[in-house]
Amino acid sequence: MNNRWNYQPITREQEEISRGLAQAMGISPILGKLLVQRGITTPAAAKRFFRPQLPDLHDPFLMKDMDTAVERLNRAMGKKERILIYGDYDVDGTTSVTLVYKFLQQYYSNIDYYIPDRYEDGHGVSFRGVDYAAETGAGLIIVLDCGIKAAEEIRYAKEKGVDFIICDHHVPDEVMPPAVAILNPKRPDNTYPYVHLSGCGVGFKFMQAFAISNGIGFHNLIPLLDLVAVSVASDIVPIMGENRILTYHGLKQLNSNPSVGLKAIIDICGLTGKDITVNDIVFKIGPRINASGRIQNGKEAVDLLTEKDFSLALEKAGQINQYNETRKDLDKQMTEEANQVVSALQGLSERRSIVLYNENWHKGVIGIVASRLSEVYYRPAVVLTRTNDIASGSARSVMGFDIYKAIEHCRDLLLSFGGHTYAAGLCMKVENVPEFTRRFEAYVTEHILPEQTSAVTDIDAVIDFRDITGKFCSDLKKFNPFGPDNKKPIFCTYRVYDYGTSKVVGRDQEHIKLELVDSKSNNVMNGIAFGQSSYLRYVKTKQSFDICYTIEKNAHKHGEVQLQIEGIKPVETTD
Repeated sequence: MNNRWNYQPITREQEEISRGLAQAMGISPILGKLLVQRGITTPAAAKRFFRPQLPDLHDPFLMKDMDTAVERLNRAMGKKERILIYGDYDVDGTTSVTLVYKFLQQYYSNIDYYIPDRYEDGHGVSFRGVDYAAETGAGLIIVLDCGIKAAEEIRYAKEKGVDFIICDHHVPDEVMPPAVAILNPKRPDNTYPYVHLSGCGVGFKFMQAFAISNGIGFHNLIPLLDLVAVSVASDIVPIMGENRILTYHGLKQLNSNPSVGLKAIIDICGLTGKDITVNDIVFKIGPRINASGRIQNGKEAVDLLTEKDFSLALEKAGQINQYNETRKDLDKQMTEEANQVVSALQGLSERRSIVLYNENWHKGVIGIVASRLSEVYYRPAVVLTRTNDIASGSARSVMGFDIYKAIEHCRDLLLSFGGHTYAAGLCMKVENVPEFTRRFEAYVTEHILPEQTSAVTDIDAVIDFRDITGKFCSDLKKFNPFGPDNKKPIFCTYRVYDYGTSKVVGRDQEHIKLELVDSKSNNVMNGIAFGQSSYLRYVKTKQSFDICYTIEKNAHKHGEVQLQIEGIKPVETTD
């Protein structure tokens, strides 16, 4: 791996705080430093971090418009109005719709759900979706994980006598839609203490407020937390603050008593009986839910997630698994094509962004291809395809660069756009693609920092093998769940040696299975370096080298500690 290693020791003042924390909590001083790096500086905050408690969730009525939203929902139910739950076709959108639909269905029957079709409706609220609501007699639409930019569509709905409650977490425009209530912690006049909720998280807070207003006990909401955990992990939002509490308890639910639909997906993924983590959601559960909206229609994902019969759920999960296989094939083919185009670009080394347009690419997979390009070339990437005369696409960013602002800078060329700092969607007239490419590149060139255009591994702590005790590993587990703002710690150990038994493994001999000792102890540590077989020459020279790694449990060896090697460097080239 040719990436730069970055280690920033904490300050002397932080060092003192971390020592006090470690002593108070009975943990290693190394772990005390990790707490301080995460902004945790008191024993009380450390206890809350290690043992997230549901009573510490914020009062949902602190959110702007929450009282109005609850009053409108109660009125709709009192008048027996038809209610339509509407959400986006990705994981966050489908879990949001499932959560609100499942909860309200326990108390109200005149309710339906709608997931827009990627091709027929496009992203978010559509005129077609509003027409469906009006034709089926819905008087209220609760829209989740989208809607914050749907001013025209919501105005159209008002003309048809259909009210909207928006539950979104995307960045709003200056003028917000004419909805009855807008629940969005990113609105400029936000009054809610936590701004990083997922779309499903906002939906959960709405149902929490509804429950309070109707005297429904909080314990009735707990079975829905598995859906919130899946949304938080899949939407790559920070796992600190309120999201940490929701994800921690959502994972407990997912592991102990998941809903029927999620249990079927867990079964299809081969995760039954295993301790399901955020990583399992990101790489196994989430992609299968997403595949439905990418390849067919996201409604099928909600049909599965709301299913009550396990045998039927397994059938539906099998179908979604097939979509995921199709998605993987398309992803591989399109990524190869995209890499060929990028490698042929003139002046690639001078470019600070990548914008690709191919009218034959599959709309459902372009977001994944954009992610792959940004990861490989360390540049913000936009991938576009064509539907009729519209170029629509997805954008993905590199660490620290706000791609939403870069796209917003080109908004006069766009028909619509929306998203977050690291991921966004956009569409424009096909003839605007060349000018967008030029303007986007100019903005990125002016605003991106040099360190954002190359791979960097951030080291959390430099340690010796003797520090990796059973108690250390047990205490480290308390830092779970890992994710943005609480990434799995990467440790560095200098001057390690091959114990003599390290070798290449894997079907294509692409990995290294390691047995290592360091220069300060006789401890032998097992490790695995995925995709780094070219570094075996450093390992077998009998010279010392440096490693950076995460600490894992070896699933094949009864939970034995194993180092997952992120980087190997000869001693003389360590940054």
